[in-house]
Amino acid sequence: MLSSRSVRAGQCVSRRTFVTAARVPPSTAYTTPKHVVDPSTSSTPEDITDRQRNALDSALRVDQAGEVAANYIYMGQLAVLGRDRVSGPLIQDMWEQEKKHLKVMNKLQLQHRVRPTMLWGVAKVAGFGLGALTALMGKEAAMACTEAVETVIGEHYDDQLKVLDKMKTSHPSIPLLKEVIKEFRDDELEHLDTAVLHNSQRAPAHALLSTVVGAGCKVAIELCKRV
Repeated sequence: MLSSRSVRAGQCVSRRTFVTAARVPPSTAYTTPKHVVDPSTSSTPEDITDRQRNALDSALRVDQAGEVAANYIYMGQLAVLGRDRVSGPLIQDMWEQEKKHLKVMNKLQLQHRVRPTMLWGVAKVAGFGLGALTALMGKEAAMACTEAVETVIGEHYDDQLKVLDKMKTSHPSIPLLKEVIKEFRDDELEHLDTAVLHNSQRAPAHALLSTVVGAGCKVAIELCKRV
């Protein structure tokens, strides 16, 4: 019988929008140097309400903090499993994607003049600790950690897209932001798939571990929205 976590993960994966290899990722707008000023990547909308501004600020604050934590989770896992022939390269590949995500989120934070969370340092320590601890429990537990985290993040990105869809503005940065979030959501759900394929659900006390990690992620999201 599948656990409720497995069902939620399956639902999250089913909502995915796959990006074909021929399509240029939207985040390229932030990772490729430009010789002209593009308002979609260099300025923030001035025609949105205060409530919408607060929603945009909290979204980017959480996303940036989440990418910090994700980088340190993989750093912690790699510190323990880096020499494993299968898990090492797998974790490294996922970490490389998270490095790009953080680079883009840092630029978005500056573009939209968003104050970073005061929990930046906590995200680093907690992320590394979670990654290292689950890796010490075994390869399957490390993958279970990834599965739980990416399930929550996939749902979180979907919720953000619903909010952004209601944001009426003529500024080109918001449509681009939505496409970047879709891209990153799909990357995170790909990590979830990878974790499941590499036996995350065979981890000892998988249901308990998934519940604890998932709940911790949700608490962190709410805290970073406000602090």
